[in-house]
Amino acid sequence: MHATTTLASLTGRTAAQQPFWPDPDALDAVERELAGLPALTTENEVADLMGGMGLVALGSALVIQGGDCAERFHEAVPELVRQKVDNLQSLAALMRAGSGLPAVTVGRIAGQYAKPRSSPFETEDSGSRRRMPSYCGDAVNEPEFEPLARAPEPRRLLTAYTCSRLVLDEIRRSWAGRPVLERVYTSHELLLLPYERPLARDGALGTYSGSAHFGWIGERTRREDGAHVALAQAVRNPIGVKLGPSASPQEAVALSLALNPEGVPGRLTFIVRFGAKEVDRLLPPVVQAVARHGAPVVWLCDPMHGNGLKVAGHKTRLIEPMRAEVASFTRALRSHGQWPAGLHLELTPDPVTECVSEREESPRFTDYRSTCDPRLNAEQSVEMVSHFLSLL
Repeated sequence: MHATTTLASLTGRTAAQQPFWPDPDALDAVERELAGLPALTTENEVADLMGGMGLVALGSALVIQGGDCAERFHEAVPELVRQKVDNLQSLAALMRAGSGLPAVTVGRIAGQYAKPRSSPFETEDSGSRRRMPSYCGDAVNEPEFEPLARAPEPRRLLTAYTCSRLVLDEIRRSWAGRPVLERVYTSHELLLLPYERPLARDGALGTYSGSAHFGWIGERTRREDGAHVALAQAVRNPIGVKLGPSASPQEAVALSLALNPEGVPGRLTFIVRFGAKEVDRLLPPVVQAVARHGAPVVWLCDPMHGNGLKVAGHKTRLIEPMRAEVASFTRALRSHGQWPAGLHLELTPDPVTECVSEREESPRFTDYRSTCDPRLNAEQSVEMVSHFLSLL
């Protein structure tokens, strides 16, 4: 039996960061179609990941969560998926070898087809200065700066489902012979309500999200009275929340209690992204308040989203501030008796040059492929994980 698929009955609240869909009737039809399709994930798989996250919450395991900033439909092919899975598994193996602990592996994969944006419109960099709707991920529109490409198209949600299923099928093949704790699980931001609502399903233990094993709420959608928090409250999956510089200690405590009222270890993860310049000032009071007054949470460091800048016309992230934020995160958690559980990284196995070192006088972006934000390449990802392990 499917869970309810109406916004009013599932959330009853305003949803931030939703595209302007030009044809509401077409959107409703797509949502009904999604409700009739099989769930992508199973309740048992969600329970398996929950068990692993429970170990993390007790300080008995680590987490590596990583993958593309925004997945592309055309990359939902077995060979590319295997490369991404192998990359994640190698990072998890590095974590296990470096810590002597199990490492839970969660990919930004099989559903990361939508992106929140700081503005609903963007202006072309060329001399024309044309203004168009922002690219919001392949589930909404296309990155090409053309009117037809940028128009939100509801049926792309169905393509997102099909591509997610293809990717997940390949991920499941990688599970053969692997213990539950060494599997790659799927995650994405729970952003587009017309996609997430119909894929919430009734299971033996209650409602769960059938779109991913783990879903997170972004920095721009984490209002306690918002639709995204209500959606996360309605499902039993492990849930994450991104916390940036605007997150006060009081807000963090309130979110922890709202999303983990029963205090279940591993149910809730805070993914902190304060930026190297602010983390030493802002993170310790948040950690202290949640430890004293909130529900149990898993703490992950996202050293990427608070450290972006533009260099030579390219969006990039500097390696050194990212390393500094990881160090500050680990120190803050340790000083308050909490477990620095791992990293949340945007990364790729491809040999891209999207993130650079500040030691480079004139960085050359010779291989920049991301349609949205810059990612670590395989070598940089290994270095960042090794840096984190050295701090434990």
